[in-house]
Amino acid sequence: MRLGITGASGFIGSRAAEMAHARGWDVVPFSRRPRNSGTRLFVPGEPADVDGLDAVLHLAGESVLGLWTNKKRARIMDSRVLGTRSIIEGFARAPQPPRVLVSGSAIGYYGDTGDREVDESSPPGSGFLADVCRAWESEALKVTNARVVLLRTGFVLGRHGGAMKLILPVFRAGMGGRLGSGKQWMSCIHVDDVAGMALWAVENETIRGPLDVVMPQSVTNARFTREVARAVHRPAIFPVPAFFLRLVLGRMSSMLLGSSRVRPAVAEGHGYCFSYPDPQAACEAIAL
Repeated sequence: MRLGITGASGFIGSRAAEMAHARGWDVVPFSRRPRNSGTRLFVPGEPADVDGLDAVLHLAGESVLGLWTNKKRARIMDSRVLGTRSIIEGFARAPQPPRVLVSGSAIGYYGDTGDREVDESSPPGSGFLADVCRAWESEALKVTNARVVLLRTGFVLGRHGGAMKLILPVFRAGMGGRLGSGKQWMSCIHVDDVAGMALWAVENETIRGPLDVVMPQSVTNARFTREVARAVHRPAIFPVPAFFLRLVLGRMSSMLLGSSRVRPAVAEGHGYCFSYPDPQAACEAIAL
């Protein structure tokens, strides 16, 4: 298997590359600044060279962490739409195009779900992230000469990247606490399962279209807070009021205060075996 990965140096991409190498796959990273002949150029807006690859795992995109200024929101949207368009144009131009595209997306597609559980068959929600995900997926689905899988990824847990890189030190200092009421739902996933599910989707020819990349169990923010605190052996007694999050983070606070109660129906129905099927196991693993 010859697998191209955009975002190969990122939190999820680097883990996917490690796991692909462990399987004996030939990994071809893409970068804006290739440092060797084994890396291919990837510039959003320009056709990517995907010729001769068996599959592409497309993960590149502006981080959603940070203040959502108008410029930040534009970068989040443009990086995904233009970046995916580059991949699509590469598929169209390649003499030997890949057989499969596994493209990033997020459970932000569903918007704020409240207490309602959703899965891949559910309609899109509303809000900025839902708009981004719809546009992102719409570009990926323009591929006509390959199988397309859309990774609707949840809140990713891991020690070395993502939001947990910022959260764990706070909890280890005994300063952790629930966010707002703590009643909002979270759909989490360990980074090993994100990478594992992506590679599983590459191999499993029955998987196409949206794939919810979340654990079988959603949890409230209050329970998630208790699990992290238990894993690091510290109390979590400093709740962060919703008004304070809105004041400090502005529009990004919606990502922390909104509910995402998502079930991985496709993964469960096709027999994916989770390495970390529940938040307790995942939190204990990342706290080691």
